[in-house]
Amino acid sequence: MASSVHSIEPPTTKNAQQHQQIVDQFPWQRPPWHGGTTKYRLGLRPIDLEHWFQGPPTPDLAIHKRTLLRQHYSQVVQALPDSLVAQHALAEQMQRHGWYRPVQADQDSLPDPISALSLQVADDLCIMQSNGQQRLLAASVCSPSYWNVQEKIGLPMAQIHKPVQSLQNKIGAQIQRFIAQAPLMQPFERSNWFVHGSQQRMHLRPEGVIAGDPSNWFLRSERESLCRFHPDFLLFTINVRFAPLRDIANFPQALTDLSLSLAHFDMHEIDYFGGTDKYQRLRSYLAELA
Repeated sequence: MASSVHSIEPPTTKNAQQHQQIVDQFPWQRPPWHGGTTKYRLGLRPIDLEHWFQGPPTPDLAIHKRTLLRQHYSQVVQALPDSLVAQHALAEQMQRHGWYRPVQADQDSLPDPISALSLQVADDLCIMQSNGQQRLLAASVCSPSYWNVQEKIGLPMAQIHKPVQSLQNKIGAQIQRFIAQAPLMQPFERSNWFVHGSQQRMHLRPEGVIAGDPSNWFLRSERESLCRFHPDFLLFTINVRFAPLRDIANFPQALTDLSLSLAHFDMHEIDYFGGTDKYQRLRSYLAELA
């Protein structure tokens, strides 16, 4: 069985360059599940301010963002009326550190400052209160994985994570303490991961049963950063990377660690991950590769 899986044909010539770029960008040597860790853990590490964002968007990502902002604005951008102070404070910090140059066309055509900010970096942007209820004040999210910013805007952190019961139980209190106590202008980084049936960036809901063989599925890693940029506000960012799941066969330690991480899932995590069918098919596929 394993030999037939390893004999999957490489991408066509037309897609080979794009495929290799995906493989090169994915952190195979130290993936988010490195060491077989549980899926929900804080895992934050401080990073230099110059790495707060992951650079400007690629041409494809820029098109993705601009298309959604033009055609489905309210689906990807939400801002509370009392969030303007926070949005302008973020714009000032991003401009001060070279991440944002005001573009008049964007400022004139986009209703909220955060949407113009999000066009200049690869990351999606979410502004949280760092004190009080820690509400989500404003967000521009063009690549969500199983959540909808329209349903989350204005909610405190505990309610945002409520659908993911295991996450809230295991690290919810740690996240809330970190947001309240984080040092000013010191970004921190962590990574999350999912498995999807395609490279589609926008998933407002779980996919349910994924069609096709797991060899055609994709690993999705979200590089996230948290930075308290103002005494009252913190920025949470998301930047997505994909890799074909079958490529894990070339990285035995990553394969072993992913199987171990999946073995730690409880039923709440399995349900949020996509259900028992998806979970069992993925575990069986990884066992065949091993």
